[in-house]
Amino acid sequence: MDIRQFLLDAPETCFYTCYDLVLHASDGSPHQLGDYSEISEFADISAGGCSLEMFGALYDDRSIRSHVRRSRDLISLSNLHTSLSTSLALQHEPSQQKSPDAVKVDTLELDGLGFMEDVTCSVCNLVVSSPMDIKCVESITFSSFNPPPSYRRLVGDLIYIDIKILEGSELCISGTTKGFYVNSSTGNILDPKLAKTAHEASTLVGLLQKVSPKFKKGFREVLERKASGHPFENVQSLLPPNTWLGVHPILDHFRDAARAEDALALSYGSELIGMQRDWNEELQSCREFPHRSLQERILRDRALYKVTCDFVDAATNGAIGVINRCIPPINPTDPECFHMYVHNNIFFSFAVDADLGFMSKDQMPSTDLNLTEDHGDTKSSRVQTIIDDKSVARAEAQIAESEQATYASANNDLKGTKAYQEADVPGLFNLAMAIIDYRGHRVVGQSIIPGILQGDKSDSLLYGSVDNGKKICWNESFHAKVLEAAKRLHLKEHAVLDASGNAIKLAAPVECKGIVGSDDRHYLLDLMRVTPRDVNYTGPGSRFCVLRPELVISFCEENSKEDIKDDRNSASVTVESCPSCEEICLNPNVFTEFKMAGTEEEIATDEAIVRKAGTYLVDTVLPKFVDDLCSLEVSPMDGQTLSDTLHSNGINVRYLGKVANMTKHLPHIWDLCTTEIIVRSAKHILKDELRETQDHDLSPTISHFFNCFFGHVSIETKSNANNLQSKAQKKDQAYQHSSKKSGKGQMKWSQCPSPIKVHSSQTHLNSEELWSSIQEFARFKYQFELPDDAKLRVRKISVIRNLCQKVGISIAARKYDLEAGSPFQTLDILNLLPVVKHSVPLCLEAKNLIEAGKARLSEGTLNEAYTFFSEAFSVLQQVTGPMHREVANCCRYLAMVLYHAGDMKGAITQQHKELIINERCLGLDHPDTAHSYGNMALFYHGLNQTQLALRHMSRTLLLLGISAGPDHPDVAATFINVAMMYQDLGKMDTALRYLQEALKKNERLLGSDHIQTAVCYHALAIAFNCMGAYKLSIQHEKKTYDILVKQLGEDDSRARDSDNWIKTFKMREAQANAQKQKGQVVNSSSAQKAIDILKANPNLIQAFQAAGGVNTSSMDRSINAALVGEGFPRARGVDERAARAAAEVRKKAAAKGLLGRPNGSPVQTMPWNQFLTILNNSVVASPASEAQPNNDAPSADKSNGTSEGQKVNQAPAGLGTGLASLNSKKQKQKAKAQA
Repeated sequence: MDIRQFLLDAPETCFYTCYDLVLHASDGSPHQLGDYSEISEFADISAGGCSLEMFGALYDDRSIRSHVRRSRDLISLSNLHTSLSTSLALQHEPSQQKSPDAVKVDTLELDGLGFMEDVTCSVCNLVVSSPMDIKCVESITFSSFNPPPSYRRLVGDLIYIDIKILEGSELCISGTTKGFYVNSSTGNILDPKLAKTAHEASTLVGLLQKVSPKFKKGFREVLERKASGHPFENVQSLLPPNTWLGVHPILDHFRDAARAEDALALSYGSELIGMQRDWNEELQSCREFPHRSLQERILRDRALYKVTCDFVDAATNGAIGVINRCIPPINPTDPECFHMYVHNNIFFSFAVDADLGFMSKDQMPSTDLNLTEDHGDTKSSRVQTIIDDKSVARAEAQIAESEQATYASANNDLKGTKAYQEADVPGLFNLAMAIIDYRGHRVVGQSIIPGILQGDKSDSLLYGSVDNGKKICWNESFHAKVLEAAKRLHLKEHAVLDASGNAIKLAAPVECKGIVGSDDRHYLLDLMRVTPRDVNYTGPGSRFCVLRPELVISFCEENSKEDIKDDRNSASVTVESCPSCEEICLNPNVFTEFKMAGTEEEIATDEAIVRKAGTYLVDTVLPKFVDDLCSLEVSPMDGQTLSDTLHSNGINVRYLGKVANMTKHLPHIWDLCTTEIIVRSAKHILKDELRETQDHDLSPTISHFFNCFFGHVSIETKSNANNLQSKAQKKDQAYQHSSKKSGKGQMKWSQCPSPIKVHSSQTHLNSEELWSSIQEFARFKYQFELPDDAKLRVRKISVIRNLCQKVGISIAARKYDLEAGSPFQTLDILNLLPVVKHSVPLCLEAKNLIEAGKARLSEGTLNEAYTFFSEAFSVLQQVTGPMHREVANCCRYLAMVLYHAGDMKGAITQQHKELIINERCLGLDHPDTAHSYGNMALFYHGLNQTQLALRHMSRTLLLLGISAGPDHPDVAATFINVAMMYQDLGKMDTALRYLQEALKKNERLLGSDHIQTAVCYHALAIAFNCMGAYKLSIQHEKKTYDILVKQLGEDDSRARDSDNWIKTFKMREAQANAQKQKGQVVNSSSAQKAIDILKANPNLIQAFQAAGGVNTSSMDRSINAALVGEGFPRARGVDERAARAAAEVRKKAAAKGLLGRPNGSPVQTMPWNQFLTILNNSVVASPASEAQPNNDAPSADKSNGTSEGQKVNQAPAGLGTGLASLNSKKQKQKAKAQA
């Protein structure tokens, strides 16, 4: 398979799809290779003398259609995703050959990049325009002669294709088992005879190259275009992210018969030809693969990953078909909310949003902390219906008792399924699962247990309960497997009483179901509570408020450490009282309606442990998380990264309001939490609207909702409002009556004082009512009181982006007047996409290698770290392919290692890979993508390509502004980076402007005594030092020193480094004064320039006065005194040492975990890069040697920087081998043509 994938990517063989591979060993013996054959089983190719040969194979119905689709894809550039970084590098390459005057003009134009423009104006710049398509043919369609008549079928005809070539001719091509040829058909009568002897080939592309010279030329240009960029840009992502922005203006929609064929043949994820895939059998068979050796584990992980990704794709398409009512239910007589669907061997069911669920008043929870009552989920309803064959009356009673699936239970079930998959207990199986949110509905798709839909099910349930504990089944063999998994998940074996009073031992939640399929495999499902209840949320409506698995692991580790300490301090402690981390287990069924068996003391002990875990969350985890936010050890940028950061720390999103109240002293975090609460509240209301909206009203409903949310939609006139109110009341009454019988989640939020119904949202919904509902929902769900001016304070672009991503909306990428009453139009809503959650497995082998590499990196052993990261990259390439975020993490760490080693070009190559993968797998505007652009800028800066670095910084600031807004510490730190680059270009006025903005942001967001504020002061000190204004340098460095001493103490190395800088500045000032006293000529141009800049910018003087804590007279004296200093020449060596110091900072920060999220993505590369030489590494870059020209710059960097503009045929750094290989191939083609 790896060889076939390589041949598909190679330009010379990309259009061959149907062939056999034969390995010729060194001894001459041939061996035919299968798709999953290992070459090492047949011959040792490392010794040489072996060769591979491709032999054409016979086509069949499936392979010939796949070949035609592959040929269509090859001649189109629509699947080419060119990164902006690649475009910038390709544009920068010819500029290296320009004259110095031309370079100066480009440098002046950098001021117009618009770093500080309003981000609203930059939304249209986010979407990179797709490349102009190169036309090879007019059209390729399946002919209306299909299917071949029986007499032609018997001689090998499989398919007929109509092709209109650019020369104007229309050809009818016959596809046979041996290949393709142009037949003699004209008009409406088939003539299968060969038109010309030369017009036949084994591939469709090969045939077109023979009959059409224009096709041959265009196809060559397509291949060259694809080869000119990075190889990763041609690789398709298996699970691409949704895009919330679409191209504007909307592109013209042209006729495309091939596209029409694909759309009309849509089968909602099922196979077009042959039998449907048995997803469950494929998945469980892959799990049963042997996994003792490394290669066996790689093959197993690869098969699991591919099957799961295919399942998620098929489940997504099937869920869309279910929601669009294209697939009929298997139980049409049941209430609609209990409808179940089977399509493509996938089971689909609806999950109802309980937060907006209809409930009678006597069923409301007794406390504001609790959600609505909830006693089941989709799968339990399914199993109950299938196994026990419950009647419709029973289903209606379940609705009356609010026993319906909820969003919370579906999420918990997915987390539980992931947990048991990672436990990987032999003989215990789980179902493939995906959650699809689309048009306000939530659909759960699962693989089907063999035999569950046929025959008698009375003996299939072996473990757990289907009736909420009234009858609990138990099987010794099944219990042994569940117990093994429970040990790995920190779950305790305990006894539960059923309705008859029988004590039954369980090691899982009572409502889980252990079923034996007709394949004799043991399946465990309904895993909504694999962790205990959260005791901080009690009451009848909080059953699925459970602790996160990350918190359980952290709690067990913390308690293990405490017990070990107690054991060391007290010799009388027994072994039983000092359990290890694995021995600390929690009972998942305490604080539930189920009755525990055992003594009161045992029950009390179990409850005490769970209660202690809840206390640990509130008293330890939350305060530590807030401290980490203060110190910037974690720095979430948007709603998604905030949720990921909360989850990685074991904090549920329902604590978002509490986190917001604890971070009022951090304006950017408080704004981020408030924004996330607003968006999540609005999301539930919008989903409720969409659930009841008809197909033809989707776009108007969304645009009207956005206008109410961001604009100013006023209330209707009183008479109209009264009429609408009376109509709404009648509709509500009718709806409440019908909702007792059916309603696919069409429930309303009973806590809302004025329920929003979407029957005619454009007539009744207005801004005041919507924001009132949002405030009420935030109070109900998150226990958070939104400020009265919340609508005015939110960052509208960030909120639009967040809301679109959560609901799956795509809008036009144009400039919106968000101050207008109705900023959105119906045509601005371009698409509505499904939002998918899935259980795609992780590669534990690569994860362990990455962790080992990080440990070696922190120890400074770069060679070993590089080896580990390279092995992880190789493993992931084999398991997931290049388009996966874990591959991006490997590339980032490899770039870091190469950066430390001084190989700047190698670092750029790896960093470019990470950037492309992040753009494709996370999104164009994801914070990690922004950091990737920032890192690319720093690396290009290290190669003296400052102009190219600044253009990457422009993209960084655009992405940060869209995702996080202008007020974020990462934006301030990026400003410092930009200032340093402008400083190298000699544009000190621009550099000081950015440093001033960074200082303002850090003082406002973090405080005047924060270490990041000290970074700004030091950057200013360096800038004034380069200008010869030593008095100002000393003043700002003293401020730096005072902050570091206050935060870290005088003995900290960073405080001592700052003190050394002060001494250095004073020494230079003394040298300048001595030169003046000796009568030497003083070059004061730099200092005079600093004074001119300050006089031209009074706001700078005010900022520096506030920064230095001095009055106007002392500032004037400092400026005047600066005239006596000699302007030492600005040296490149300073920046090289600073870059190495920044690398050292990142290395140490990575060792402390400061740069990593749980998924390995960077959190805050920018802020820590600018500690320069004061914060961790004065040894590498001594302040006293700052003015030495280029002595400290690595020789490799020098050679790279000087040779970059001289080697015309060399690819720009970061493009890998794609462009270089293309150039070499061009030379070969020219040589062949000349020959």
